[in-house]
Amino acid sequence: MEKIDELDRKILNIITHNARIPFKDVAEECGVSRAAIHQRVQRLIDAGVITGSGYDVNPKTLGYNICTYIGITLDSGSLYKVVVPKLELIPEIIECHFTLGPYNLLVKLYAKDDKHLMDLLNRQIQEIPGVKSTDTFMSLEESIKRELPVD
Repeated sequence: MEKIDELDRKILNIITHNARIPFKDVAEECGVSRAAIHQRVQRLIDAGVITGSGYDVNPKTLGYNICTYIGITLDSGSLYKVVVPKLELIPEIIECHFTLGPYNLLVKLYAKDDKHLMDLLNRQIQEIPGVKSTDTFMSLEESIKRELPVD
C-alpha cells in the first residue's frame, strides 16, 4: 500500500473511536465528500490497514465470567503448526499467539465457571498431543482496552 497520509490518519482516528459513526459525519469532520471517505475506507480495508468491523460483545452477559490467559509449553516449538488447529476447535479460546519466552503459545479464553475452566484445561487443551504443560493466569479485571494510536 502507498503511504498513509494525514487524511487517512484522521479518518482512522475518528472511526477507531466510534466505528458506528456515519460516513457523512466523518466527511464533515474531515472536510471532504462522503464518497471520498467511502473510497478511503475501502482502500484501507483492501490494504489490510482496517482488519475488522464487528461489535464487541461483553462475555459476562453471555455467562462467561472467567477470563484467563494460558501459557502453553509444547514438546517442541515446531508442533505449533499441529497444535494451533486443535486449539482453533475450542470456541472459548479467542486469541492464540506463538511467543518467545517461557511459553510457546499464549492463549486467551473465557469460561463460564471454575468447572468449565477445569474441563477446558484438563479434557481439552492438555489432551492435545504435543502439549507438554500449561500455566493459567486469571484476569480479575480488564483495566485497559484500546486500539493503537494512529500517529
